Amino acid sequence: MALDRLDAALLDLLHDEPKVGVLEASRRLGVARGTVQARLDRLERSGVITGSAPTLDPEALGFPVIAFATLEIAQGTGHAAVVEHLTAIPEVLEAHTITGAGDVLVRVVARTNADLQRVINSIVDGRNVLRSSTVIATQTQIALRHQQLVRAAANGSATR
Repeated sequence: MALDRLDAALLDLLHDEPKVGVLEASRRLGVARGTVQARLDRLERSGVITGSAPTLDPEALGFPVIAFATLEIAQGTGHAAVVEHLTAIPEVLEAHTITGAGDVLVRVVARTNADLQRVINSIVDGRNVLRSSTVIATQTQIALRHQQLVRAAANGSATR
């Protein structure tokens, strides 16, 4: 979907102040309320905006350890059983099919390094998970972000 500068400004505003209402957004952006609502509807319909849930901090929830596990899975059976298994583990935050040495990359959290071992054991207990290789993140240098991508999309380029 093509974004313009108004879309980018609206997404910036929602990023900075997620609870801003449509009327207040229209005032701040200098456009009609109906324009803001139409833009929001279009951004949601096209999948650019995927939800309005609060952003949670796993560390504040008691899970300060972040790790990434690369899984090798049994071939010929598909990913469905592995995904179902991983979905049942609360500490698995996301999983992606990947290219390269492994098959699935999983971001996990744990309460401690010892607890991470429990989480890894839960992951590899899946019948189609053959092996895993895990790295622990020691410090987040760049947190998950989207605003720079929004601006690049609105400017018609992927880089600045």
